[in-house]
Amino acid sequence: MKQCQLIQALEQPQLKQNIPSFRVGDTISVYTRIIEGEKERIQVFTGTVIARKGSGLSETISLYRVSYGSGMERVFLVHSPRISKIEVTRAGKVRKSKLYYLRGAFGKAAKVKELLGGPKAEVVKEPTLESST
Repeated sequence: MKQCQLIQALEQPQLKQNIPSFRVGDTISVYTRIIEGEKERIQVFTGTVIARKGSGLSETISLYRVSYGSGMERVFLVHSPRISKIEVTRAGKVRKSKLYYLRGAFGKAAKVKELLGGPKAEVVKEPTLESST
């Protein structure tokens, strides 16, 4: 067994299964567990995905948002036990794999167009019963 296959076999049970599919440009909410003393609470960080790096257990996402007039960027480990949930708020329409140009942008320049439509859902037609009288 090769070394990379051995590492993947060790990492497999630690990977999360409930991660939704999202891409760079999407706006997502990451629910993080914060432990303060003996209390535990959930904090939500909502932002635009500007980068997605790595694979497997070391996969990271960079989120960017502007709040109170200043830009904030935060990097999350996707498969971290501190992350309780990830929700996709809206899909973005972008043509680049890294959106680092959003870092210094404010207002309309920091917006990403919304992807409308997306993949079409399959329509299942019910068979109709025709009488042959």
